[in-house]
Amino acid sequence: MARTETPRRIRGTQDIFGDEQRRFAHVLSTFERVRALYCFQRIDIPVFESTAVFARSLGETTDVVSKEMYTFEDRGGDSLTLRPEFTAGIARAYLTEGWQQFAPLKITTSGPVFRYERPQKGRFRQFHQIDAEVIGAAEPAADVELLVLADQLLRELGIADGVTLQLNTLGDAETREAWRAALVAHFEAHRGELSEDSLTRLEKNPMRILDSKDPKDRPIADSAPDIDTYLTPEARAFFDAVTAGLDAAGVAWERNARLVRGLDYYRHTAFEFVTDRLGSQGTVLAGGRYDGLIGSLGGPETAGVGWAAGVERLAMLLDEPAAAGIDAVVVPMGAAAEARATGIVADLRRAGVAVEMAYKGKMKARMAKADALGARFAIILGDDGLAKGVGAVKALATGTQTEVAFADLAEALR
Repeated sequence: MARTETPRRIRGTQDIFGDEQRRFAHVLSTFERVRALYCFQRIDIPVFESTAVFARSLGETTDVVSKEMYTFEDRGGDSLTLRPEFTAGIARAYLTEGWQQFAPLKITTSGPVFRYERPQKGRFRQFHQIDAEVIGAAEPAADVELLVLADQLLRELGIADGVTLQLNTLGDAETREAWRAALVAHFEAHRGELSEDSLTRLEKNPMRILDSKDPKDRPIADSAPDIDTYLTPEARAFFDAVTAGLDAAGVAWERNARLVRGLDYYRHTAFEFVTDRLGSQGTVLAGGRYDGLIGSLGGPETAGVGWAAGVERLAMLLDEPAAAGIDAVVVPMGAAAEARATGIVADLRRAGVAVEMAYKGKMKARMAKADALGARFAIILGDDGLAKGVGAVKALATGTQTEVAFADLAEALR
């Protein structure tokens, strides 16, 4: 009979366990706690959408759409795509679910996202993001609130040291159009010196040349005109209001005039929290204002601003979190004690006490297990104790031991 081959984990995916899972969970629990302080509502949206949702929102010419999306045809013949990010699905939900009535809407979500890219440190094909958005607020105060939320999250995770908020403005539609024309003229004048990738971008997405990593492109990108020359008074006032709000909230920032977003629906604020602690891929949280997105999906023109962060990347920056301690380990000695222990353990757990059962091995091995689990107490059940209705409660830190009636165990352990 042929031996069945053991299945393998798919490349670019991960099984998260132990210390790694504790870091991961700590990021998510801290995010949930901080978003509640800012009165953001939690939402959950589908893992897959109609492919058109992402093609229209991310732009047909972007690498994500052309190279990285997991797209498939379902049994009904519809083209579906696993979400490569959250914002497009949230915008779709805002339109189809009638959430306009709740605007301005402050929402967060988290979960897996999918991109077919080359796996590397901190990057996977199925990875996880946290996401925060404000939809229906055109005021710079919304940008400020999201940035202060992000800053507080990084502080409460204990990873703010060495992380810098880089900020830029992309201006309003009028600003962007004038700047884009100036960039095209500049890059056309240097066409012969640009990389192949940047020549493609010049036709489809010229702003992306500004953040090219190709050494060939850097001198040309660095000498390109700045957006400040083309800012309308309204766009300048918006950016000034954002920076003044950050200053008032005590959030440090620095200007990065080369920070861009290639898609036309991005407006005004663009930002990244960056660090040098993750090698060259130093962005830990990024976002911006996307006032043109919902209009591009066929809805009414609606203001929006948001950010996303990779859970794995944040988790990599954390100090090792302590394993969750437990209150007690029940150690039953003998068949009668094991039978009685099942009920005692169930009662303790219902009373809110974290309890594990050590029912294998000799007494020494079971007590060693209690120590290894970080338990505060061991509850030893033997035949004598059963007859009297008591358990021997041993404090593992001091070794002191007392008899406690079964009915009083939960109170004693607290």
